[in-house]
Amino acid sequence: MLRLGRREFGPHEPVIMAIVNRTPDSFYDQGATFRDEPALARVEQAVAEGAAIIDIGGVKAGPGEEVTAEEEARRTVGFVAEVRRRFPDVIISVDTWRAEVGEAVCEAGADLLNDAWGGVDPGLAEVAARYGAGLVCTHAGGVEPRTRPHRVTYDDVMADILDVTVGLAERAVALGVPRESVLIDPGHDFGKNTRHSLEATRRLDEMVATGWPVLVSLSNKDFVGETLDRPVKERLVGTLATTAVSAWLGAQVYRVHEVAETRQVLDMVASIAGHRPPAVARRGLA
Repeated sequence: MLRLGRREFGPHEPVIMAIVNRTPDSFYDQGATFRDEPALARVEQAVAEGAAIIDIGGVKAGPGEEVTAEEEARRTVGFVAEVRRRFPDVIISVDTWRAEVGEAVCEAGADLLNDAWGGVDPGLAEVAARYGAGLVCTHAGGVEPRTRPHRVTYDDVMADILDVTVGLAERAVALGVPRESVLIDPGHDFGKNTRHSLEATRRLDEMVATGWPVLVSLSNKDFVGETLDRPVKERLVGTLATTAVSAWLGAQVYRVHEVAETRQVLDMVASIAGHRPPAVARRGLA
C-alpha cells in the first residue's frame, strides 16, 4: 500500500504526478506556470484530467542562473499554501533537494518531498520524518545539483541504482519517514547518458522487485529526444511508449507534463494486464 497525504493506492493502481514548474526558464514550458494564476489553472486542469499528485518545483533541473534557497522558497511556499487551500484532497509534492526549503513547504502543507538529486542534502529526509511527509529517493549518479553528466560510467547501472535508492529509502525509514510513503526513482537522465536511461527502463522490474513503489520521471526528457532524434516539443510519442513499458514492468507513479494522454496509456496497460476492466464492453455482446 502506498500512502501519500490523505490518499492510499493499491499495488496495481497507477498514479499520475503532474508537473507544475514555478520557474521562468523550465526546459519544457519555458516559464508558462511561473506566475500564480496560470500555475493554479494548470493545477485545476491536471486534477480534472486525473492527476492525484501535483509536483511543484522552484528551480530548473538543468544549469542556469543561480537560485538561492530563499528565492526557491519564495516561488514555492506561498503557492503550496494556496494549492492546499483550493484543493484540500490533492497530494502536494515539492521538487527540492534543500532541507530548509523542505521544512518551509511542509509547514505550508506539502505531503511529499521529491528529492531528485539523490540525497545530496541528508537533512531533507530528516525533515520528511519530522512532518510525516513522504519522500522520493532518486538515483542521480552522485552529481551535484543542476549539473549535467560528463562521460559518466557504471560497471552495472541498475546495480548502482538499486544500491543508492534502496539505501536512501532504508535510511529514510530508519529516521522515521513512514515506510508506506517512501518511493524510489531510477533518475532518468540524472547522472546518466541515454544508453544508461534506456537500460534503466529495460530493467525497471528489478527496482519493482525490491518492494518499494517505483516512480519514473520520463516526460519529454533528453534520453527520449536522443533515442528518436526529436526536439523537446516532439517527444510525446516516445514518452508515452516509455510510459507503457514502465507500466508493464510495474512502475506505479508517473511524473508528467501531459496528464490526459498519460492517463489513457496507463489505463490501457492496466486493462491489458487484467488490473482494470474496460470502461465499456459491448463488442460481441449485443
